[in-house]
Amino acid sequence: MANRNQPSAKPTAAELDVLQTLWETGPATVKQVHAAMAARRDGITYANVLRLMQIMHGKGVLTRDESQRSHVYAAAQSQRATQGRLIKDLIGKAFAGSGKALVLAALRGGYVSKKDRAEIEALLRDDKL
Repeated sequence: MANRNQPSAKPTAAELDVLQTLWETGPATVKQVHAAMAARRDGITYANVLRLMQIMHGKGVLTRDESQRSHVYAAAQSQRATQGRLIKDLIGKAFAGSGKALVLAALRGGYVSKKDRAEIEALLRDDKL
């Protein structure tokens, strides 16, 4: 069973969608999260978002402020911390522990835009990473 203080290492795609919304907007009600998600994709219902956020709260992925009539949810961990856990897991499982292999696969596979690649090169050149 998941510990409420330790969010699961691998959120589902739907959970990541909720987290992305909360990282962008900050703490929000289910209604606000639903509105933001519905603007990005069709077919998502308020009931689905409510249930998903309740499950995520139970897993410790979200915190919930119950002091107001409409509960306000927030991500339990920062975007950076969550991404770090996911990257660490991906590197360990798919790239035999090599961060270099992950970066090369992203660059060679065409998953990085020319603009992003130029920014990465500038950061490396200026030693700002």
